[in-house]
Amino acid sequence: MAVRKIGIASRTYRHVNRYRQILTVLIKYGFGGLVDRLKIGQYLEVGLQFITRHTREHVDTLSAAERVRMALEELGPTFIKLGQVLSTRPDLVPPDFATELSKLQQDVPAFPFDKVRAIVEAELGKPLGEIFERFDEKSIAAASIGQVHRARLRDGDEVVVKVQRPDIEALVEVDLEILLHLALLAERHVEDLRSYRPSRIVEEFTRVLERELDFRTEASHLERFAGDFLNDDTVYVPKVYRPYTTRHVLTLEYVEVIPVLELEALTRAGLDPQVIAQRGAELTLKQIFVHGFFHADPHPGNVFVLPGNVICLLDFGMMGRLDRQGRECFADLLYAVATRDAARATAALLRLTTHDDDHELDLRQIESHVAEFIDLHITPRLGELDFGKLLRELLELVRRHRLTIPPDLVMMMKAAATVERLVSRLDPELDLVAAAKPYVQRLKLARFGPQRLLRDVVDSGGELLQLAREIPGGMRDLLRLAKRGGLKIGFEHRGLESLLETHERVANRVSFAIVVAALIVGSSLIVQSRLPPTWHDIPVIGLVGYLAAGALGFILLVAMIRHGRF
Repeated sequence: MAVRKIGIASRTYRHVNRYRQILTVLIKYGFGGLVDRLKIGQYLEVGLQFITRHTREHVDTLSAAERVRMALEELGPTFIKLGQVLSTRPDLVPPDFATELSKLQQDVPAFPFDKVRAIVEAELGKPLGEIFERFDEKSIAAASIGQVHRARLRDGDEVVVKVQRPDIEALVEVDLEILLHLALLAERHVEDLRSYRPSRIVEEFTRVLERELDFRTEASHLERFAGDFLNDDTVYVPKVYRPYTTRHVLTLEYVEVIPVLELEALTRAGLDPQVIAQRGAELTLKQIFVHGFFHADPHPGNVFVLPGNVICLLDFGMMGRLDRQGRECFADLLYAVATRDAARATAALLRLTTHDDDHELDLRQIESHVAEFIDLHITPRLGELDFGKLLRELLELVRRHRLTIPPDLVMMMKAAATVERLVSRLDPELDLVAAAKPYVQRLKLARFGPQRLLRDVVDSGGELLQLAREIPGGMRDLLRLAKRGGLKIGFEHRGLESLLETHERVANRVSFAIVVAALIVGSSLIVQSRLPPTWHDIPVIGLVGYLAAGALGFILLVAMIRHGRF
């Protein structure tokens, strides 16, 4: 999907109708002031000057977060997905907005079956009847990206078929280009939003949405997740039918499941909520600390239960990844916080985050704030810990010091907080922090195991050997450049800005003084020559020169006094 900047007239015609719809909805829900601050009209060549200001909906009694959610729902698939992604990123949106955006619904009318048939047959290259023994015309679920139908393959396997909505990619592409344009305008004109770097958020969201629009990505996620838990009989992952899966069609095994929070249905089926809670917690911790590949949106609508208290996750469109170093640093942070070691917690936090090169960190202040964070939240009774509140406070600490946490790490913490709330409804006595303790300890000890140490030595030795092989070739290139006269060395001077500014100010004042002196000398010559016209026998031109010199001299004196330099 090619998402480009807009602003050229030939592309503006493609966007103007949709742009008008978006701005009208924003005004409708009380964001007309923001539209005005963006100064959109001067950047787009045609069409937007004809937008009419409709009467606002009665939204005075609603919060800003509720109005944002309602606007996103009305704007359709792209904006609903944006809201859902932002709801998993508490580092980018305030807590009340994240909570409200998590309520976004995608329930929309199903599109006609004749279009379903056309898409499936075009994608799979065969008539529907040659592939499926039965294909239900009525969908069992319909969302903004696609809809799901039950079917039976020719070999008798019961499946569900997810079909992407027709023309959804074209609409999403236009919406993303408009979002990017709005983000760039926000960075230019809305100072309050500039620090959030909206254009970077849109670019990251574009990558997320591109993956979700390709159903083969979700199929790959399912297969990797199934491989991670292949020998775990407490977890079940539906089978992917690869021959019947394409970019726009996904075919999965049909599984009879019970929603995890339908407690009465669980009881009727003879299932134990406490066992389910324990297994759900173990599943989450294994994803994070063992495999580093986790379900990024484990809300109750995506978590189900099978007979035997087996956990079944669905909707693998949004997944997160943590590499070995990220898992180890996060384990170090948890261990240091749990043991109330502010210095080690600060060091682990800095390894997990990044910061702009032009921002100098105050390590002593960061450690002081980390110590305060630990004192406020870590008590002997860790079971009473509110993980969601802990996450919000940690992200606020990170923002305060202009640090940046990798998006996957933020999604992981948000997913863990979601699972904690879910399992607490199944078993209020379950302590997720205590359950994580053995995983953290194993991860910390694993780095000192013989196999790990040997692997690190081998990896380091291989890198040193590769470096040794590259040095002679690099030296030859440098000597060849020097011999040809093409070797250039660049120097960057730092800390000279104030000196250059002082020199520039001195030069300006000297030039100013020379002009004043020239005015005085020239005016004196004119007065001595008594050139007409005169006023009381004094040449008018000379008098004006004296007055101008006096005014300029006074301005120079005031400037010197203001800067404390004479």
